[in-house]
Amino acid sequence: MYYNGIYHLFYQYNPKGAVWGNIVWAHSVSKDMVNWEALEPAIYPSESFDINGCWSGSATVLPENKPVIFYTGIDPNQYQVQNYAVPENLSDPYLRKWVKPADNPIVVADETMNKTAFRDPTTAWKIGGHWRMVVASRRKQRGIAYLYRSRGFRKWVKAKHPLHSVPNTGMFECADFFPVSLSGDTGLDNSAFGPNVKHVLSLDLTRYEYYTIGSYFPEARDKYVVGKGFVDGWNGLRFDYGNFYASKTFFDPSKNRRILWGWTNESDTAQDDVQKGWAGLQAIPRKVWLDPSGKQLLQWPIEEIETLRGQNVQLSNQELKSGEHIEVKAITAAQADVDITFSIPNLDKAEPFDPSWTNAQDLCGLKGSTVQGGVGPFGLLTLASEKLEEYTPVFFRVFTGLYKHVVLLCSDSGRLITRWWRVSGPGEKHASLREYIHW
Repeated sequence: MYYNGIYHLFYQYNPKGAVWGNIVWAHSVSKDMVNWEALEPAIYPSESFDINGCWSGSATVLPENKPVIFYTGIDPNQYQVQNYAVPENLSDPYLRKWVKPADNPIVVADETMNKTAFRDPTTAWKIGGHWRMVVASRRKQRGIAYLYRSRGFRKWVKAKHPLHSVPNTGMFECADFFPVSLSGDTGLDNSAFGPNVKHVLSLDLTRYEYYTIGSYFPEARDKYVVGKGFVDGWNGLRFDYGNFYASKTFFDPSKNRRILWGWTNESDTAQDDVQKGWAGLQAIPRKVWLDPSGKQLLQWPIEEIETLRGQNVQLSNQELKSGEHIEVKAITAAQADVDITFSIPNLDKAEPFDPSWTNAQDLCGLKGSTVQGGVGPFGLLTLASEKLEEYTPVFFRVFTGLYKHVVLLCSDSGRLITRWWRVSGPGEKHASLREYIHW
């Protein structure tokens, strides 16, 4: 959240090691979302309603400029209940201390609900006289976003119907619900509503983040209706086709933008997490807004990230022929910000696009970086070893569609996984990392 000139990042953290367990709400502050100062944990298990864990949640800044945290606590019965916390001292610019009022928990699952799958309360929004928030859950294999309402922000009542539910999805993990403008890239406060606004519902499953775009009807039914043409489930749109999960957005009033942030992972599969110990990393924060077509969200790293740029390396007028690589020299860091333009004389040799190809990720696997096509693959070989035994390709292909050309963008980390773990072993030296332009 953004509060009085300071960005606050709260995140799940195990102070005893990079494995799951002993979870507290870690707390860091920043003035630019690039340089962060870690503070003492904001929330940790201390009361009967969270004695077995302080799990995920959200922050809301009330109109009178008072921040509130919603979070899931694990009680002595291992049931998941929803609690809140407030700053102990609003005059402290860093909001170091948080207190849990005695009227917790504020939301408890009733007898018709799954008490051990009821968590991750969202940022609240207010329309009319009621505040609203969503708590994620499931009933058997039906994912459910339960809706709760409140007039005074302390006593919450479950709505007659969920905000949304979908069969055969399982748990609606880490659900997020927020508005986006139909025009421009300006972000909206969570309570924004009207004819020029659409809403986004996102949820996580096994390290991937899915979302739909639709319409929200708060007065008549208090329901979210997925837009026509969107896949409402695990084959739908994703924020990121890499390892990106448990994301949360917030509205940044200082620059009128919506920021998307999530976890990424050192390993490439959930199984790796189990075998090697779960360790999450914060992804780069991104500005997010609605594409003019209304069919997807657009994202871009926040502008402040450009302050990290160092040496500027430039290449121009490089001709690439099939099978060639051009090394971009003087780049040895594990991070690089690359701006690149490919000019293609013509697209006459582009392969025909098969309409049955409906899953972009599957198509990237089928048409990998070493499978020659009519136009492509071309792009970058990143994190490359000296002799190109290992690298992460980021590449394009161009197809001829029925009415227009189709561009496929892919990334494949499979060639880097073994190097990642091998060079990190005892006595190993880190490989030199290079960037190559690739055709």
